[in-house]
Amino acid sequence: MMKFGAFAAVAAVASLATAAPADDGRVFLSRAQVRQALAAGTLDRPVKSLLAVQAPMQFGDYRWSDRGVPSGPVWIRVDLRAQLLSVFRAGHEIGTAVIVYGGDNKETPAGKLHILAKARDHRSSLYDAKMPYTLRLTDDGVSIHGSNVRWGAATHGCIGVPLAFAERLFRATEVGDEVVVVPAARRKS
Repeated sequence: MMKFGAFAAVAAVASLATAAPADDGRVFLSRAQVRQALAAGTLDRPVKSLLAVQAPMQFGDYRWSDRGVPSGPVWIRVDLRAQLLSVFRAGHEIGTAVIVYGGDNKETPAGKLHILAKARDHRSSLYDAKMPYTLRLTDDGVSIHGSNVRWGAATHGCIGVPLAFAERLFRATEVGDEVVVVPAARRKS
């Protein structure tokens, strides 16, 4: 069974292994750690803190804590290789979840996207499937939505997250919020 590390978004930053979580369940990053993670490509922009996930996450797992985090811009980072989605507000990670994503027949698009529309009780007309708490990312229907996140599962290009996490993510985001999808593998030139 695949396991997911606590700090997958910044796994290449060796100094994080020695960082101690603060009392509120967060790891606050130093400027040097942020610079190193940006240079390594494990972060897309400066981050102030990450959730202190104490054990490897399994399929269906998620963490959410926005306690003490100020209001501010929200953005989402999806790492297909790590099968992990992280949501940030005002530079602080407020949620992270293990995901499922597109299979070989319908890959999940990578790159910088934006939430185009939200639908609480959407149903796919193409696949006749429930897609609760949909955040639509592309004109052809690729979305982040609630799903049964389990080993061996895949989607038709969408990003599936645990249902309870999807509900929180739906409430925390707005149309126009940015979503960065990091590909599962670097394409050869």
